[in-house]
Amino acid sequence: MISQAAEYSLRAAVCLAARSGGSLTTQQIAKLAGIPSGYLAKVLQLLARAGIVESQRGTNGGFALKMPPDQVTLMDIVSVVDQSHRIQDCPLGVEHDGGHLCPLHSRLDAAAAAAEDPLRRTTLAQLLNESPDILFCKQCKGDCPSRPSK
Repeated sequence: MISQAAEYSLRAAVCLAARSGGSLTTQQIAKLAGIPSGYLAKVLQLLARAGIVESQRGTNGGFALKMPPDQVTLMDIVSVVDQSHRIQDCPLGVEHDGGHLCPLHSRLDAAAAAAEDPLRRTTLAQLLNESPDILFCKQCKGDCPSRPSK
C-alpha cells in the first residue's frame, strides 16, 4: 500500500532514530537499511526539506533526525514522499454535498483512513521501544554504525 520511496524513507528514519543524537552518512544508512545510496540521497533530501532530518557537513557530518523520535510519526515520514491515497473526486461521478459520499467513495475513503491511522499513531520512538534491536545489525556483523558507543 505504500511506495518503495516511502518504505526507504521509513527505513532511513528508523536508522537515524536509533542513532540517538549522532549522525550517519548516506553510505552508512544505505548499508544498514539495504537502500541503494543514489535513491537514498534523494529520499534524504526530501526529508530534509520537510524538516524531519538535517544534514551536517564536515568530518563528522551526515544526516540526523531534526526532532526527537517521540515527535516524529510514521505518517510524517510517509507523507513527505507519498501523496495521500484519499480520493478527492467521486469515482462514480456523483455530486456530493455536505460531506455525504456515495457508497463506493465512502468505503474507499474509509479504507484509506484505516491504512493511515496506524501510521499517524506510531512514532519512531515507539518502534525502537518495542524492538530495541530493530536495526539490521546482521549486515554489520555486530559493528553497527547506528549504535551509539557505550
